[in-house]
Amino acid sequence: MTAAAIPPGSTIGILGAGQLGRMTALAAAELGYRVAVLTPEDDAPASQVAALTIHADYTDEAALAHLARASDVVTLEFENVPAEAVSFLESLGKPVRPGSRVLAVAQDRVAEKDFVRSTGGGTVSYEAVDSLKALIPALERMGRPAVLKTRRLGYDGKGQRIIAHRDNPVAAWDGIGGKPAVLEGFVKFTREISVIVARGLDGTTRAYVPVENRHREHILAETIAPAPISRGLAEQAEALAARLANALELVGLLAVEMFVTDDGRILVNELAPRPHNSGHWTIDACLVSQFEQHVRAVCGLPLGSPERHADAAMTNLLGDDVNRWADFLKEPGARLHLYGKAEARKGRKMGHVTRLTPRTDRR
Repeated sequence: MTAAAIPPGSTIGILGAGQLGRMTALAAAELGYRVAVLTPEDDAPASQVAALTIHADYTDEAALAHLARASDVVTLEFENVPAEAVSFLESLGKPVRPGSRVLAVAQDRVAEKDFVRSTGGGTVSYEAVDSLKALIPALERMGRPAVLKTRRLGYDGKGQRIIAHRDNPVAAWDGIGGKPAVLEGFVKFTREISVIVARGLDGTTRAYVPVENRHREHILAETIAPAPISRGLAEQAEALAARLANALELVGLLAVEMFVTDDGRILVNELAPRPHNSGHWTIDACLVSQFEQHVRAVCGLPLGSPERHADAAMTNLLGDDVNRWADFLKEPGARLHLYGKAEARKGRKMGHVTRLTPRTDRR
């Protein structure tokens, strides 16, 4: 343990109070920490298990100052909190992990791809498009089909439109709200994978095995751990994730979403500097879950082992799927996790189920 470690008994502040904050708070409690959350939402999932909830907008400086006074370190539940909120906390001398430098990369899809390429990582072809006038020639250079995405605030398929061969690019531009965007080329891939890597205050990194992610209507539906890829590709993906975390000088977790192309390359799709939906399986299948690992990292504790003791398949419960909770509880080998959300809406993540099977390899 380093001298800078924040010991158990301290309070971890979290910007955001959804299910990721909830599971982080539960992991923190097991290590003896309290959690304070700042959220604009009423009865948010993390508020139900936190020691303190501050109800306010993320840009409310009085509320941010309250969070700073109540906390020994602050972390993020999701990367789309306003950057000025993190900068304000830092200006008060409060450690925020990850900090504003990481957010500057993760909040902007163009900056993110530029960063990945600067470290030697591969991405799909892309161009920044800041106006409809710029979209038309960019599309001619890129070719169709292509994907138009807002540079900021997109997730779960929001803020993006596919432009196929006969599609009107004006409609696509209007569909994303006419905001600054990135145009991405299509790539043929065999599967989507992700790696979650932790980086500690001392620069140590620990990566979980790559997993395969399967989506339904642009929302993660199922994660398979480990991904059915070769040992060589798995090692390459883990090394890439660690290289990106080190280049960011990140403290915390980094989820790296990637494509495995038809010709065996790995291309980075997105970065998320926080616990990630594709890491939920680690709660039940690993010696140390992604949430405990995140707590360890931001508090300056030694990182734990990401070793898994079982293979796993994690299924998201989206919308009305949650109504089958009783069936999941009866199912042998199934582990049910519910997030405490009162209203089940279409596509809303209400919980997840993890099914464990004996480990099939020693990777």
